[in-house]
This record gives sequence, C-alpha cells and structure tokens, in this order.
Amino acid sequence: MILTTTNSIEGKPAREYLGLVTGETIIGANIFKDIFASIRDVVGGRSGSYERVLREAKDTAIKEMTDEALRLGADAIIGIDLDYETVGAHGGMLMVTASGTAVRL
Repeated sequence: MILTTTNSIEGKPAREYLGLVTGETIIGANIFKDIFASIRDVVGGRSGSYERVLREAKDTAIKEMTDEALRLGADAIIGIDLDYETVGAHGGMLMVTASGTAVRL
C-alpha cells in the first residue's frame, strides 16, 4: 500500500478512485496527566513520553485508514491529511484523524 500526502503518484496513474477513507484515535486526558507527571523525560524542552503517545495515536489512525482502503481493494491512498483536535469537556482529550482518497493504480 502506497501512502502519500500528494494528490498523485508520479509514474503510477490512478485507474479508479474508490472514495474517502478515514481513521480516528482519541487519547484520554489521563494519558496527558501521566505524561506530565513523568516530567523527568523532558530533555531540551521536549517530552519523549508525550511524543511517543502522539506518534502511537497517529500510527493507529493511519492503520485504521489503511485497513479501510484494503477492504475496498485499494493499492494506494493519496491526498492524506492528518488533523489533531482537542475534544471533550474542557478539551480534555486529543483526537487524531487521518483521511485520504483510496485508489487503484
């Protein structure tokens, strides 16, 4: 499966557009509290724990999107967009959404 943020893949034209595919992940506030509680991870203003959790959420959203595209028989997902939004009461949760267009090459 080819994944790209571009709207086309050079040398591999899309034969068929299969539609929009998405994947979502929501990270609860308790994870953020745990991350900040282990502040000793912070090096140079960055938190390794925080970054790992965000990366895992992004990877999960992309996997869900890819699984949906595979069910449609896609070879690639083009025009991928990743969004990060706070949701819930007082923005206590973070939602990561991946979306793109499933295509057959």
